[in-house]
Amino acid sequence: MTKRRHGLRVVAIANGLLILGLAGSGTAKGQDPIDRSRVKETGAVTGKWEKTIYTGPVKQLLEERQEQKAVGYKPLTEMSAADKHFGEEGGLYGGGRNEPPAAHRQAAREALKRITPLDQQGKASKDGKVVFVSLGMSNTGGEFFRFQEEVARDSAKPAHLVLVNCCWSAGASSWAKDSGTWTRALDQLKTAKVSPDQVQVAWVKHAEPFPEPEKARLDHARQLEANLVTSLQLAKRKFPNLQVVYLSSRTYGGYAINGVRLTNPEPFAYESAFAVRWTIQEQMTGATALNYDPKKGKVVAPVLLWGPYLWADGTTPRKDGLTWERSDYSKDGLHPDASGQQKVVGLLMKFFKTNPDAKPWFVGK
Repeated sequence: MTKRRHGLRVVAIANGLLILGLAGSGTAKGQDPIDRSRVKETGAVTGKWEKTIYTGPVKQLLEERQEQKAVGYKPLTEMSAADKHFGEEGGLYGGGRNEPPAAHRQAAREALKRITPLDQQGKASKDGKVVFVSLGMSNTGGEFFRFQEEVARDSAKPAHLVLVNCCWSAGASSWAKDSGTWTRALDQLKTAKVSPDQVQVAWVKHAEPFPEPEKARLDHARQLEANLVTSLQLAKRKFPNLQVVYLSSRTYGGYAINGVRLTNPEPFAYESAFAVRWTIQEQMTGATALNYDPKKGKVVAPVLLWGPYLWADGTTPRKDGLTWERSDYSKDGLHPDASGQQKVVGLLMKFFKTNPDAKPWFVGK
């Protein structure tokens, strides 16, 4: 029998209320360790977590909340078609498959052929650039910053490849609006002395802070999917020559337990992978909202593929040995520290240097 611990998580801030829900750490196959059906409310928020007054059972729950070394879920890459997480089967692309179906892979490879050095006006030029941007939250930005450093030291890097970190400390809902988040992203291109017309590839990793109480399982992932779709449409508008986007979901979130650490805890970090998969599957089934084929109508999105899958069940090793230790995170338990960032860098380097759907433009011919 698995011993269960219950604790508290913040699931939303709305109308001056801090909304709290219960959490647990033990799980069996197909069982959610967090009971999202039970929600409590406290009094008005004072502006700082530590100044919020908790009384009675709410205070007790807050004190009992503990970090989770593991939550008992299988990595999506190791789930079969028969494995289920609240009805969702395994595999990055569904059906237990971690590779894109043949038709979608062919579409991706056609897009890859169009990646070539471009000048500031987006015209092919032997002296032009292939700009590779990152789009996402603060975690994504910190990881990509270290990735840039690693790539800069790599002798295999083509001279025309330019990496630009366009991330900002904002959730997916901010990226789904044509607002200041995108203005700041475009400012990074100016700083790098490249133009939006030269951007042809992106790595995107989004999350949504403060998950709201769910009326049905995976509601939060569905909201993330909706914001992903809109943000990808905006990316294509901002970067008209964007050909391919590689999507990743979150790293492990079990150490995120209080203060800022409640912004995206488990199981929401794990379930962000379903939002990514649903978005890619939408495109694969011909959704006009993510159309990349001019033969089928207006092009409103780049071709979407999975990038590296980053989640492992805390200290439980993945088949490739990946784990997420508490020491891989900064004090807040949410942001990967140097060692955690380096793990992501290793996964990014391996993916872009060896994956046949990324290698051609990343390492050159």
